[in-house]
Amino acid sequence: MSTQTAEKIYKEVKALRQETKTLKELVFLVLKDREGEYKDSFVKKILKKSRSKPQFIFTNKKDFLNQIS
Repeated sequence: MSTQTAEKIYKEVKALRQETKTLKELVFLVLKDREGEYKDSFVKKILKKSRSKPQFIFTNKKDFLNQIS
C-alpha cells in the first residue's frame, strides 16, 4: 500500500467518523429528552394549580417584592 493510498483511506475514515458522530447526535437528540420524564402525579398537580385562581396579583416590582417578603 502506497503512502498516498494510506492517506486517502485515513481521510475517508476520518470523514466517515465525523458523519457518523453527527448522525448519532441527531438521532439521540430526537430520542432523548434532556430533562427526563415527568411523573404523572406532578403533571396533574401542576395542571390543577394552573386552572385555579391565583393567590397573588403583581402589577409592578414593588407589589411583587411586598408579596414575597
